[in-house]
Amino acid sequence: MVRRVVVTGASSGIGAASVRRFAELGWETVAVARREDRLRALAEETGAHAVVCDVTDEEQVSRLAAEVAATGGATGLVNNAGGAIGTESVEHSSNDDWRRMFEVNVLGLRAVTAAMLPVLREGARASGWASILNLTSTAGLSAYPGGGGYNAAKFAAHAVTEVLRLELAGEPIRVMELAPGLVHTEEFTLNRLRGDAAAAERTYADVIPLTAEDVARVLVGAFEQPPHVNQDLITLRPVAQSSVFHTHRGPLVPKG
Repeated sequence: MVRRVVVTGASSGIGAASVRRFAELGWETVAVARREDRLRALAEETGAHAVVCDVTDEEQVSRLAAEVAATGGATGLVNNAGGAIGTESVEHSSNDDWRRMFEVNVLGLRAVTAAMLPVLREGARASGWASILNLTSTAGLSAYPGGGGYNAAKFAAHAVTEVLRLELAGEPIRVMELAPGLVHTEEFTLNRLRGDAAAAERTYADVIPLTAEDVARVLVGAFEQPPHVNQDLITLRPVAQSSVFHTHRGPLVPKG
């Protein structure tokens, strides 16, 4: 069976970069997102099979799994769809924002995983192995002021990943997690800051952040490892970011 991977949230950022990287290395790809125009452009560029799907809609997710099964199956799944809304405190944030973050970062991840597991099992029977990688965040490993609902959602996604790994013990399906820190993409921070472009740019001022392509190289590299090698948790940050609490701004210079 050919290597075929499904990538959600593929219309931009890390998802789109991952589809490109998989394609460069000879994988067949299924690019999944809500925005059809962007998906079609990515499909034309990379040869990906494009599926328009909102991961928070279980009927659409069921159709996604059926289409993947009918068009060649899969041996890999990247749960990349996600997002953050707002930086308000717990006291002043909105349940509507929290609900939306949980829907896409946690419930969508669960729905896609559940729908795709039978397809991945078939892939594992044919090829010997299958892989799932959940893209979480360092915000799911360390809380910070203003993290609020995003922290909570990504902590939950981290927990779901660990539970899934335990539940699939004994099957030839590895479950991996990639938790990036400061990444500069065209939309994530702008969306989180509700369209405030100046504030979004200040996030990356005087620092060299990760790019979507940096994350994609590491993400796809995890799939390229021998199939018995499971990278349970990969934490990825720019050198300037020593923790979620501290990002050095300015030149990086040796001491002494």
